[in-house]
Amino acid sequence: MYTPYQKRLATFVAAALLGLLGLSSAAFADSAAEIDRDVTAALSGLYASEPEAKELGNKAKAILVFPDVLKAGLIVGGQFGEGALRVGDKTLGYYNTVAASYGLQAGAQSFGYAMFLMNDEALQHLQESDGWEIGTGPSIVVVDKGAAGALTTTTLQDDIYAFFFDQEGLMAGLGLQGTKITQIEPDN
Repeated sequence: MYTPYQKRLATFVAAALLGLLGLSSAAFADSAAEIDRDVTAALSGLYASEPEAKELGNKAKAILVFPDVLKAGLIVGGQFGEGALRVGDKTLGYYNTVAASYGLQAGAQSFGYAMFLMNDEALQHLQESDGWEIGTGPSIVVVDKGAAGALTTTTLQDDIYAFFFDQEGLMAGLGLQGTKITQIEPDN
């Protein structure tokens, strides 16, 4: 019997191989209801473990949440996940996050992340881009546990703040540089 983590990893590897072959990975996509359920649970968990994230969420124009991103690699690697853009409890759209990497790497992990879009310009950039590559456009700050406590209304100067959560697996390092975020249309 395979663990849920092994099943997700196998699905990710299969989707990556299909993508490399130019085939559709739509068969692996979650439904809108599944994404919404996972986003709600992920935000609740993040807010419970990081009170600063909840305060930031109250100030943000919108929150883009990817509750379950899979990352795997052996010299060449990739990551994939699906999520939703939220304003309050309302979903404005669905997105995927994809990245490829190469170099000294081996292993697999899953994690989630939430991006708090703090102004109208950041939200507009996301909604109007035809696939947004992080590192271009709005400024992003990745918040770690040490920096989270230092966030105040006077220090919130950047466009987007990102929190990572629920990291599992055996692969070092989390980052967003080079990640591409694209709007998707999941099944209902």
